[in-house]
Formats: sequence, structure tokens, C-alpha cells
Amino acid sequence: MNPYGAAKDAILAAGLRTFDKVGFDQATVMSVCKLAGASNGSFFHFFGSKRGLAAELFLQALRSYHSAMLAPLQQEPDAATGVADLVAAHLRWVVESRREANFLFEQSRAEWLTEIRKDQQQVNSDFRVGVARWFDPHVASGAIRNMPIPIFTSQIIGPAQILCRAWLSGRERNDPREHASILAECAIRSVVNLES
Repeated sequence: MNPYGAAKDAILAAGLRTFDKVGFDQATVMSVCKLAGASNGSFFHFFGSKRGLAAELFLQALRSYHSAMLAPLQQEPDAATGVADLVAAHLRWVVESRREANFLFEQSRAEWLTEIRKDQQQVNSDFRVGVARWFDPHVASGAIRNMPIPIFTSQIIGPAQILCRAWLSGRERNDPREHASILAECAIRSVVNLES
């Protein structure tokens, strides 16, 4: 095992735990290093700053989320199944990756994100390309209504996202996955041409 890689991973894990516990603004490099068992020198070597650590965590979480969302589409499901699978994948990733989800969603409008906007746009572009491989043929066949992919994803993920944010904040106590079937049914009705 690469000791440098292990040290970097320890700082990333400690950073995520610290940001989750006290928030980005209240987190300190010292507290992250203490939790990780790492030196300040290691921290600055790998990340350069607290913003650098947060940026890497944000992009890592975004890639993880996109990977989880694209995984069920690799099986090339029909339109309705694919939409249901996307809703289920969103709910599953949020619950199973709670800290990453909370960080990703809470920091999505953070001022420091301007520093990695190009990287974020590239990751989002790669996601849209991945969705398009499954989505475009279904639009062409008339199975899915013709709309831009960002509109499609907002239609199917929006309600699930509202529920997940309530769960992440503690306002909703029930596991969001319990509502997968009704959320999927609503999403299917909004984007799938059921008469086709």
C-alpha cells in the first residue's frame, strides 16, 4: 500500500467527517489533521488549503453520485424501468453515502466552488453524456418525452431530492428509500409516454 495514498485518504476521510460535524466555515486544518493523525505539512502538500480539500471532496462525491446514477442504465432498461432505476439509485446513494450527500448538496452553492467550476462542469458534462446514451434512443422511439436532459433529471430527481434533503437535515425521520415506488411512479408519469 502506498503510504502517501493512505495519508491522503485519511485526510480526505477526516475532512469529510469534520465538515459534516461542524460545517465548512467552522472546520480548521488543525482539527482535520488531528482527526486524520496527519501533519500540517502533509495536509498542505496534498491540498494546499482547506478550500483545496473541500474541492477534492466535492468532486469526489459528485463523481461517486454520478457513477451510482449511471450504473443501472448500463443494463439498457426500457423507459419506465430506467426512470424507476434512476430514482432508486438516487435514494440509495444518498442513504448509503450520507456524509458525501450532505456535503455535496450543502456545498453546491458555496462561494469557493467558483475555483473548481470548470472541473465541476466537466464532471457534469460527462454525466449528461452517460445519461444521453440511454435517454436519446428512448426519446427517438417516443417512449420518453423530448426534453433537455437537465429538465429530464430535474423532473425525476427533484421530488426525491426534496425528500432526501429533509432526511439529511433530520426533518424527515423515515428512510427515503421507503418511498421509492411512489416517487418512481410520479417520475414515470412526468416523463414517460405511457401510451406508446
